[in-house]
Amino acid sequence: MNILVTGATGYIGKRLIPLLVNEGHHVICAVRDKLRADKSYLQEEHIDVIEVDFLKPETLKNIPQQIDAAYYLIHSMSNTSNDFEKLEEECASNFKCYIEKTEAQQVIYLSGIINDKNLSKHLKSRKNVEHTLQSNSYALTVFKAGIIVGSGSSSFEIIRDLVEKLPFMIAPKWLHTKTQPLAVRDVLSFLFKSLGKKETFNKSFDIFGPEVLTYKQMLLQFAEVRQLKRYILTVPVMTAKLSSYWLYFVTSTSYKLASNLVDSMGVEIIGKPSEINTILDVQPLSYKDAVALAFEKIEQNSIISSWKDSFISSGRLKNSFHKYINVPKYGCFQDYKERKVNDNQKTIDKIWAIGGQTGWYYGNFLWKLRGYLDKLFGGIGLRRGRTSPTNLEPGDALDFWRVIYADKEKQKLLLYAEMKLPGEAWLEFKIENSILKQTATFRPRGILGRLYWYSVLPFHGFIFNGMIKKLST
Repeated sequence: MNILVTGATGYIGKRLIPLLVNEGHHVICAVRDKLRADKSYLQEEHIDVIEVDFLKPETLKNIPQQIDAAYYLIHSMSNTSNDFEKLEEECASNFKCYIEKTEAQQVIYLSGIINDKNLSKHLKSRKNVEHTLQSNSYALTVFKAGIIVGSGSSSFEIIRDLVEKLPFMIAPKWLHTKTQPLAVRDVLSFLFKSLGKKETFNKSFDIFGPEVLTYKQMLLQFAEVRQLKRYILTVPVMTAKLSSYWLYFVTSTSYKLASNLVDSMGVEIIGKPSEINTILDVQPLSYKDAVALAFEKIEQNSIISSWKDSFISSGRLKNSFHKYINVPKYGCFQDYKERKVNDNQKTIDKIWAIGGQTGWYYGNFLWKLRGYLDKLFGGIGLRRGRTSPTNLEPGDALDFWRVIYADKEKQKLLLYAEMKLPGEAWLEFKIENSILKQTATFRPRGILGRLYWYSVLPFHGFIFNGMIKKLST
């Protein structure tokens, strides 16, 4: 079958695509920017990568007519736009109008469990998207999931941050809200096994794990899996805004996403029973088993996707990723250094391991201080780390940088800064003729940007000299 996957660079999409290919399907990956697509896709004969933006109807012509089914995996949990509901509806409407012109027989949509009258804005939007996608031209299959548990998922990483950083927590009262967490492995099973399954056509199913747990119980069970003793005190006086700041400062989430999560966490998420587990032969894992499985993936360095690499954690790039690959020269300040390399491959391996747990090779205290200051002023700080300790792909988050270009064969890595800055910054590493060239470029915004550059110039001399020395030896 020819299968269209939207949201192909997202958390679920990146995990679903290999399953479809392994089953012999031909997958068409719809991405807004080909630079962000996994390089392996371009070499796989059963995968086509096309550039499509469903808010730009003129780009939909890139979708082939000969598709048998499509997955709609587009969400905007931390969209900063005030009218994101309208944008999501427009996106779904454009998708529907075009897919109706193709040969597609089925559309599979992953949504959220909706069983409360007092829905958050995002759950209301997802409900509206479901109605928008309904069609007489194809069968719509809808799966509504609650909290998804898996290596790299936003809920998993937030809970992990809380449990591993805080032996004692004073937490908001929404920790008593009930939910039914579901392993990402099971989410993928539902999505994959429903393909072409007529029993699921034009039907909607809640999908959920076998246990009803409060968020507090989830935290404590997570701690048990990690063999940690944790104490939690919930207080009724913490407002939604304070709760958002609490999540923002303690965990790796952005403030916007924290705010939207708090908005949703006040709503009880209990699934409605159905026969879908029997129809598709899926027996969901318990919460503890899902957490343990996630840590197996982490320990094996085999995390396929992470929410941190999505642009929901990005401060600036959003849909204009490709614009930043050409580093500007006019009106910019530069810190350029070069050094002879003793072993090209050794240096490249060091560059590809930079950041995260490895650190920045020199002056790590100053890098951490810059991260704390960034977070204090509403930035992302160093909290995102990196998904893989040794691999980098375009679009990956790397502390408070974003990978714009990464090619080991061409021996070049280009990063774009996503910290709070009065301007824009790039950091480039490349090896030419056994010479490591390290360039920090800053394009200031107004007088404040120029003052910023000169104020940090002494630190740059200290940090960047030390860094290139460590990388080249």
